[in-house]
Amino acid sequence: MSIIIKNISKSYKKVKALEDISLEVKPGELFGLIGPDGAGKTTLFRVLTTLLIANEGVATVAGFDVITDYKSIRKNVGYMPGKFSLYQDLTVEENLDFFATIFGTTIEENYDLIKDIYVQIAPFKDRRAGKLSGGMKQKLALCCALIHKPKVLFLDEPTTGVDPVSRKEFWEMLKRLQQKDITILVSTPYMDEAALCDRIALIQDGKILEIDTPEAIVKHYPYQIYNVGANNMYQLINNLKEYEFNHSVYPFGEFVHYTDTRENFNPNDLKTYLESKNLSNVLIERTSATIEDTFMELAK
Repeated sequence: MSIIIKNISKSYKKVKALEDISLEVKPGELFGLIGPDGAGKTTLFRVLTTLLIANEGVATVAGFDVITDYKSIRKNVGYMPGKFSLYQDLTVEENLDFFATIFGTTIEENYDLIKDIYVQIAPFKDRRAGKLSGGMKQKLALCCALIHKPKVLFLDEPTTGVDPVSRKEFWEMLKRLQQKDITILVSTPYMDEAALCDRIALIQDGKILEIDTPEAIVKHYPYQIYNVGANNMYQLINNLKEYEFNHSVYPFGEFVHYTDTRENFNPNDLKTYLESKNLSNVLIERTSATIEDTFMELAK
C-alpha cells in the first residue's frame, strides 16, 4: 500500500480533530477524502506529510513511517496545501527553480512529468506568482509539488475558489498524472468531484463515515429520493419539514430532495398536503441518489 493509516487520532486541546481514523490507499490510486470545512481533512494531510504528530495511531507513506522516517517521506511526497503558499514575490520560473534546487533536481530532469501543466503557465514564466489568476496559481503549485517526481502526491482542497473551467482542467491533469504511476490523495468539499476518484472516504467531525468506490457508496443509499418543486422554495422547505412522514429534507439545486418514512409512499398524498398549504406549481418526481445524498444521510 502507498498509504496505510491505523487508528490515527489528533486533538487540539479539547477539540478532537481526528478520531480513530483508519484507511489504506493503493499504489497508483486516485483517492478522495470528501468532507466539509472542519471535517479534519487538512489535519490528516499534515500528519501524513510529517508536519504534525498524531496523539495516537500509526501511519506509513510510501513504506516510510511518519515519525521515524520523516526525512524519507519529505523526499518522496509532493504536497500542495489548500492555501497558496509559494513565494509571491518570485516569478513563475524562479519558484520552479527554487523548489527543484531544494530537491536536488532541475526543471529539465523531470520535465516530462510537468510538461502538460507547464506549457499552460510558460507564457507567464516572468510574472510574479502573486499576480497570477487562481487557476494559474493552482497549476504553478502543482508543478512545484511534482518537480522532484514524488511517489505520492497530496492535494489539499486544490480546486477551492477556482472557476469551473479550471476545476475541470485540473481533474483532467490528475487523471494523466495517475497514468504515470503516482499515487494521489486529494481532499475536497465538493461532492461532485468525488465521482472522479477511484475510491473515496467520507469524513465528518474527524470520523470516517464510509470508504468505498463512489458507485458503491451511492448504491448503498437506502431510500427513494424525490425531487420536489413549488413556487416558493423557502415555504416549501418549511412545509416539508413539518410533514409528519418526512425522513429528510434539504435543498438540491432548483429542487428539494425529499425522502419519506413510509414504504407505501404515494406522491399524490404529499402533493395534496403541499397544495393545502397554498403552494402552487407543485412537482414531485423520482430521482437517483448522489454522493451528497449519501453523505447527508450518514452524517445525520
